[in-house]
Amino acid sequence: MTQKHKMPLAVWVLTLSAFAIGTAEFVIAGILTQVAETLHISDGQAGNLITAYAVAIVIGGPILTLWLARYDKKRVLIGLMGLFIVGNLITAFSSDYTVLLISRVVSGLTQGPFYGIGAVVATQLVAKEYEGQAVGQMFAGLTLANVLGVPAGAYIGNTFSWNVPFIVVAGLGALAALAIMMIIKPQVQDQHSAPRSVKSQLGAFKDKNLLASLAITTLGWVGFMTFYGYIAPMAEQVAGFDRASLTWILVLVGVGLVVGNAMGGKSADANLSRALMLWPAAMIIVLVILGFVASNPWAFVIAAFVFGIVSFANVPPMQMRVMKYGSKAPELAATANISAFNIANALGGVIGGVVIDSHYGAAAIPFAAVIIPIIGLLFIVSQERKNVVPAANQVAL
Repeated sequence: MTQKHKMPLAVWVLTLSAFAIGTAEFVIAGILTQVAETLHISDGQAGNLITAYAVAIVIGGPILTLWLARYDKKRVLIGLMGLFIVGNLITAFSSDYTVLLISRVVSGLTQGPFYGIGAVVATQLVAKEYEGQAVGQMFAGLTLANVLGVPAGAYIGNTFSWNVPFIVVAGLGALAALAIMMIIKPQVQDQHSAPRSVKSQLGAFKDKNLLASLAITTLGWVGFMTFYGYIAPMAEQVAGFDRASLTWILVLVGVGLVVGNAMGGKSADANLSRALMLWPAAMIIVLVILGFVASNPWAFVIAAFVFGIVSFANVPPMQMRVMKYGSKAPELAATANISAFNIANALGGVIGGVVIDSHYGAAAIPFAAVIIPIIGLLFIVSQERKNVVPAANQVAL
């Protein structure tokens, strides 16, 4: 009889940390219109708070990871959570738009290194045959952030003030930092060989397949944040929901993200190449449908739920392709892929902001959201064809 493997408590600590960080990133989507009204700025300008966070991850993540890889990972994780707490407290107690943008950059700097280094720590906490499950468990915190953290943040923000969710997020960060101090043991981080040099880590990016994988992540993911980042104004201005309804709409979409994450993982295990093409195509189709049905409240809700499924089903296949070709520098490859996702988030924030501030308004967002993913799908097909033919020849032999 085989016993079901239980994840160590330390992995759950990393899950809590990922939950706090993920909530900080996406909570702005649920309070976007309130932030804009309070600061007397446009919805598009408020959307720049999404873009600033994403840009910080893109630029700061890989650089910080290269620098921090030489230090004890437990101390690094605690330090990153400390910076995360400071950034969110500045956000919470500021009413100046420029200061808010800077605080979002400070908070965003922590995400790439924490996820990249944390994923490696997670694999060191379990036996080799459970490494994938450990990483999956950690990243489940990001998915739960969308199911629980974002809707709860929207409810708190719309009930009290948009500042309050960031105080709560900072509190979660403090709890996670304390748990890391108490539960994760320093010696666990050092049981493997010393980290590779910066030069050898960067050398992994000579692999064209790794670079193509990162491009696939970026191009294929843009549609997610273009729509999700502006779901609040779409729900209010196009579908006709009141602001209080946004909480349960976000919960429903969040459930879709969880379902999609599981479906994407299974499909990637079954056939990675097919999964890489299937889910971006499905997301494009659902976004087009959303564009046509958004003025019908219940059709909007159903389509948004399906969007949650098909969009997050992209994550495991994209992660698997990067890890497949980035095994020579797993920490940096993992962090680079977080950057790739957030290049897409930044682009999505910009595209959505431009569209919503134009005369087309919120109703045009789903149609704008499909443009880059269509290019991404064509690129994925071209890349996978290169690999399918050799694989087919091997099977024939």
